[in-house]
Amino acid sequence: MGKALIIGCGGVAGVAIQKCCQNSGVFEEICIASRTKSKCDALKAKLDGTTKTKITTAQVDADKVEELTALIEKERPDVVLNLALPYQDLTIMDACLATRTHYVDTANYEPEDTAKFEYKWQWAYKKKFEEAGITALLGSGFDPGVTGVFSAYAQKYYFDEINYIDILDCNAGDHGYPFATNFNPEINIREVSAKGSYWEEGRWVETEPMEIKKVYDFPEIGEKDMYLLHHEELESLALNIKGIKRIRFFMTFGQSYLTHLRCLENVGMTSIEPIEFEGKQIVPLQFLKAVLPDPSSLGPRTVGKTNIGCIFRGKREGKERNLYIYNVCDHQECYKEVGSQAVAYTTGVPAMIGAMLVMNGTWQKPGVYNVEEFDPTPFMDALNRFGLPWKISEAPKLVD
Repeated sequence: MGKALIIGCGGVAGVAIQKCCQNSGVFEEICIASRTKSKCDALKAKLDGTTKTKITTAQVDADKVEELTALIEKERPDVVLNLALPYQDLTIMDACLATRTHYVDTANYEPEDTAKFEYKWQWAYKKKFEEAGITALLGSGFDPGVTGVFSAYAQKYYFDEINYIDILDCNAGDHGYPFATNFNPEINIREVSAKGSYWEEGRWVETEPMEIKKVYDFPEIGEKDMYLLHHEELESLALNIKGIKRIRFFMTFGQSYLTHLRCLENVGMTSIEPIEFEGKQIVPLQFLKAVLPDPSSLGPRTVGKTNIGCIFRGKREGKERNLYIYNVCDHQECYKEVGSQAVAYTTGVPAMIGAMLVMNGTWQKPGVYNVEEFDPTPFMDALNRFGLPWKISEAPKLVD
């Protein structure tokens, strides 16, 4: 058993924290820390008396290395689980280095002033973490995260080489709003507004935002429009999966979302460039985030399912084969269990699993690693135990 320091107290953190408490045999103690301590206190009050896990709370500004370092030194956790914003990954990693504490996150670092999604900033820490004798586990959410574990699992048990991977992220949930995002609006809109890209034959092929559209018939959901986006796990999987020729990422969007997004783009509301308003500098996208519904409030009103998975094409013993590994998650079932919609649930559960595997030594090796660089079997087993059971189709419909 051990102790985790969890930084952040939004929708994903709420799920991960409750899952840690369900897993009290591993998480003997957790400290929840956020800029807004009242959120941490409210969640602690909700969970007190329902779990054997000891819960404490703290206030911290995750932009400040000195505050993070002082908190880690005070709490002395076995692992820091970063569920704050991607902008804060590097400051938290710096604090973990200063205190020689294992680190886990769910999304790669991106500078706040530019929509550039790359692992280069965090991969640059590899030697430092090796020298400190601690592990940094990157991208332990669903995508990135479970999609990487699915890929490693397929490589371990089903293929001698994987030549093509299509990652498909379908959210068929309906929250009833004309426009809202199921995770942090600022991160969501930056992601879908950026240029798309995919990795093919050793190079990146860039596309215009939402330029490539496909229709796919998702198991348990049906046909949905999906669009090619750039996503961070493409970068790591291109390095870590043997035989890769092409990797793509697709995400579904409804027509109402796309129409509203185009209107907002046309009037400059998705810009990350500061403007002056009534004598103050504001970022339009940050203002838009403030007026949109909070994703953590969508749980009670969201119905439908998600389907996220990977379609693999490759060879086994010289023969071509196809495989589809995926998870289907029901929004209302998630809400009944932890008070969250499925998008937060599918990220929060893998975050807890990654922290567990690092803390108990199963996935512990000095350096900086993506999830697919470890043995996938214990993670896949834990998905089944903790609410994200996966399925396999050996004759899937292909995207092309």
